[in-house]
Amino acid sequence: MTRPRVRYETFSAVFDLVYLALTLNLLLVIGCLPLVLGLLMTDPARSWPVLALVAPLCAPSLCAAFTVLAWFTTERSTAVFSTYARAWRASFRRATAFGAVATGTLVVLAVDARAAWGRPVGAVVIPILSMAVFLVLSSSLLVLVVIAERPTVRLRDALRACVYLAVRRWYLTLLSLAVLGLLETLMASRPAIALGLASTPMLYVVWANSRFTLNPALGPAPSLARS
Repeated sequence: MTRPRVRYETFSAVFDLVYLALTLNLLLVIGCLPLVLGLLMTDPARSWPVLALVAPLCAPSLCAAFTVLAWFTTERSTAVFSTYARAWRASFRRATAFGAVATGTLVVLAVDARAAWGRPVGAVVIPILSMAVFLVLSSSLLVLVVIAERPTVRLRDALRACVYLAVRRWYLTLLSLAVLGLLETLMASRPAIALGLASTPMLYVVWANSRFTLNPALGPAPSLARS
């Protein structure tokens, strides 16, 4: 009597994981479609201004994906579509605004670094700019995780805490950025695999790692409220 039950539970768990990954991958592609099309159909080295304009539109999708992953982890919920849609709507305004500020900051830093490259001042300026890029990327990622859990949070308060924790737990921050870098590399070389299979598992690692980083500010991941 026990064996069939174990086999059924195992099969159900595997099915839920596959369903979550495939469905969330599809929703991420739809939510980030302008950026995905730009990356696949243009030369990013030339079209980066356009890509920078549409990149903030991906921020609500990332927040929604993090919410879906949190629900699955804490509640084993497979209501992917409804959870994603609800979280996307709740986070759209704040996430998009924050994404625009973060993207604009990264563009300015990258342009400054490019201008300093090969010049004597570059030896001093480029390391500083590189550290600034690291802080912007790492703290922005943590802020999106915070927004996913608390859509009404004040962005200034969230950013202050996230910058501090990104630096304090730098080893966790490096892990998250390394996984995102691997996903970006896979996207460039094998877009079908990246978009169809790898996005959700790799984003889960990023979310779990970032959520652990945020424990001092948010506490252990709770069962999210359904309202």
